Amino acid sequence: MPSKEEEKSCIYYIETPDILAFFGYKKPMALLLRVPAAVSFSCKASAAKTTKSAPNFPVATASASMNAANSNRKLPVLLFDIMDTVVRDPFYGDIPSFFGMSMQELLECKHPTAWMEFEKGMIDEVGLTRPGFGIEFQILVLHIIAASKRASFWVSEMKELLDTLKRRNYEMHALTNYPVWYEMIEEKLDISAYLSWTFCSCTIGKRKPDPDLYLEVVRRLQVDPGHCIFIDDRIRNVDAAVEVGMKGVHFKNADLLQKDLARLGVEFDVPKG
Repeated sequence: MPSKEEEKSCIYYIETPDILAFFGYKKPMALLLRVPAAVSFSCKASAAKTTKSAPNFPVATASASMNAANSNRKLPVLLFDIMDTVVRDPFYGDIPSFFGMSMQELLECKHPTAWMEFEKGMIDEVGLTRPGFGIEFQILVLHIIAASKRASFWVSEMKELLDTLKRRNYEMHALTNYPVWYEMIEEKLDISAYLSWTFCSCTIGKRKPDPDLYLEVVRRLQVDPGHCIFIDDRIRNVDAAVEVGMKGVHFKNADLLQKDLARLGVEFDVPKG
């Protein structure tokens, strides 16, 4: 049974142009936010509404065209982490400054398991705002959503590097710990023009550095681990990939990445004289 505090709480239907529009997010969407009645919050209440299903972005599947035995397949397969490798992660910069808090203070607002469950697709946006998580965490969720769109920018020179690799016909996939909000990043930056959102934790149900995730990747791609290069800004994720037989590159910047990939045999366009 709900507690007395829950019985007195209100469910708010937050939609643009209330909060998210302030941060530049114009796509229609909504979240259910349960706020204790004693808390003042400037948004309108309404009955719960059904949200639209997520759009389908290009996702590669294991098929004859993906088979390593296919002579047309160009190796190695390139697997990219997204946040702070391809796209700037707003969580460590924009979110703390918005709240006027240190990163440590911000992390203390996070529920100990909710974010990982969300990234693995075990709970949805409504689940993130359930009463037990506290009002601070619920409001934090709203601002992370907004920042995911407002502050999503390419990491310097990465768009150009991916474009070069695409023109060289390399097969490229995202391998990232991120919730369904990757759709906001896709909407703004069109990442799928260069690589496929094949391995998001929210659709796979596993997170890096779980070895089972990397093994799932090679099973789905039907490729030997040694024919995969994984790029990530977090060394523990790279180490986990190497443990299952992949080649790994610890990302620092686009220039060093190009040099590291070249050393591993990846071909780049010859600069025009």
